Amino acid sequence: MLNRLLDVKRIVKRNAEYDVTIMQTPNKGEDKGYRQVYRLSVAASCHAEIVHKIFQMFNVADTLPRDFKARYISTGDIVLIDEGTKGQFYYKLIPGGWKLINRVQVR
Repeated sequence: MLNRLLDVKRIVKRNAEYDVTIMQTPNKGEDKGYRQVYRLSVAASCHAEIVHKIFQMFNVADTLPRDFKARYISTGDIVLIDEGTKGQFYYKLIPGGWKLINRVQVR
């Protein structure tokens, strides 16, 4: 029975609050000059859920935060997920979806 409970715990992940920063270049399609355009906290159970929520929130006019002054999320934009002592994770939107990238690629 204890093993079964542990299995259920592994399946059911709890939501945590993640510090998320959206980074964009001044002009769409550029490879250099990324700047922070928005920062927020997102409740999610994993990174995949975070980037999915960010993409949904920042691509529909009705769901954009009132203080958001940048363009919609598009190919080439970067999402930084900061987990404090666990590290920082950078995801870049490419034509096939979100890709985990190295910090060095953010210039």
